Amino acid sequence: MTDPGPHFFTPLRRLAAKVRAREVSPVALVEEALDRLETHGRKLNAVVTLAGEDALAAARTAEREIGRGKYRGPLHGIPYGAKDLLATKKMPTTWGAAPYRDQQFAYDATVIRKLEAAGAVLAAKLAMVELAGGMGYNNADASFTGPGLNPWNTAYWSGGSSSGPGAAVAAGLVPFAIGSETVGSIITPAAFCGVTGLRPTYGRVSRHGAMALCWTLDKLGPLARGSEDCAIVLDAMAGKDSADPTTVDAPPPTPPPSRRMRIGVLKGATDFVQPDVAKNFGDSLTVLSRFADVTRDVALVDLPFGLVAGTIVDAEGGSAFLELIESGALSQLQAKSDRYGGYSSVMTPAVDYLHAMRLREKMRAPVEALFQRYDALAAPSRATVAVPIGVDFDKAYPELAKDRPSNFVSPIGALISLGNLVGWPAISLPNGFGPGGLPTGLHLLGGAFREADLAAIGREYQTRTDFHTRRPPGY
Repeated sequence: MTDPGPHFFTPLRRLAAKVRAREVSPVALVEEALDRLETHGRKLNAVVTLAGEDALAAARTAEREIGRGKYRGPLHGIPYGAKDLLATKKMPTTWGAAPYRDQQFAYDATVIRKLEAAGAVLAAKLAMVELAGGMGYNNADASFTGPGLNPWNTAYWSGGSSSGPGAAVAAGLVPFAIGSETVGSIITPAAFCGVTGLRPTYGRVSRHGAMALCWTLDKLGPLARGSEDCAIVLDAMAGKDSADPTTVDAPPPTPPPSRRMRIGVLKGATDFVQPDVAKNFGDSLTVLSRFADVTRDVALVDLPFGLVAGTIVDAEGGSAFLELIESGALSQLQAKSDRYGGYSSVMTPAVDYLHAMRLREKMRAPVEALFQRYDALAAPSRATVAVPIGVDFDKAYPELAKDRPSNFVSPIGALISLGNLVGWPAISLPNGFGPGGLPTGLHLLGGAFREADLAAIGREYQTRTDFHTRRPPGY
């Protein structure tokens, strides 16, 4: 069929209006998604399983309902992709890992059911880093589907562990996708692929039916073209779920404050980053200062955010995959480091885990104090553009390590770790390009259950920039 790619580079609200007005057929959209996923998506190693006839049947149902005036909302008839750690009764759920290639569940994850109730049509299960990176991978080739390739430059990675969702949205294969984050797995692919990613507050979205890596850190969230798109999808996903006792009733939504937003910029945020990352971040601050009060050199409290997050991932991940580790099936994993990483995880002393959890609680008070002064904290999403395929992450950009003190703690990594440890929401917005024509990102951490603030900042930023509208060449 002819490839009318621009449909999936259209903002969701505008696309939804065309569907509701019957200018665009849900069946045609799903056919388009399936075609693009099969062609472009396979080449990018972004697809695990296509929904095929099941997706087309759901699209026909949506078309009939809309024709009868039964319109469910802005996701009705819109295709999407889901990271392959979400259970689906009609397709395998592989967790990106060879030992689970044929794993089949008899139920759908709560998020899948909620999106179905909103009228969205699941078109594909999308690729991911095996076991969401829990075994400590250090190379992009960490999934039985192959390394996630970046649509902007396929010699580079699409980011992990939500590699497929990032690439699929960037390439316009689907209008939005569902990813997950434990410590950076929405922020990273969003930044590397030049899309918008929204990590919600812990407990806002049910994880029932999602692979567990870290029970106290895992979160599910959308990747889409723009901030408003992410807000629309999150609204459909969110809510208390009796099947997930960690979910909560979020406070009633409140509009962003009538005053100017207050954004704190982390001290040292551009230390030891690529020059283009620093320049694009500076340009972003200029844009933000046109509608928000921007304060520079905001220091985080000196606590070991990364070490605490890593200890929790090791302990909880080792517990989550204990049966796999003890069975010896780690030898079937793709990444070499994943084949032995789990063994060290299960050796994490209980005292280290408990100490990390206590330190985690001590982090809340100083962060809450900062958010008495600021509505968001800002830093680059990552210190570099995407890493090259075939190169270990720690060897990808050796020039940045030159003259870097051995005790240097990156504020960029600290913001990701801290945000996940306290369970607060964050957004990554595309903010320019760097070496290899690859995207960079702007990371904003918001207050608990203040996703609306982040979405408002993102919308305003994206009315003044066009990075979220750019298309990779050839797509």
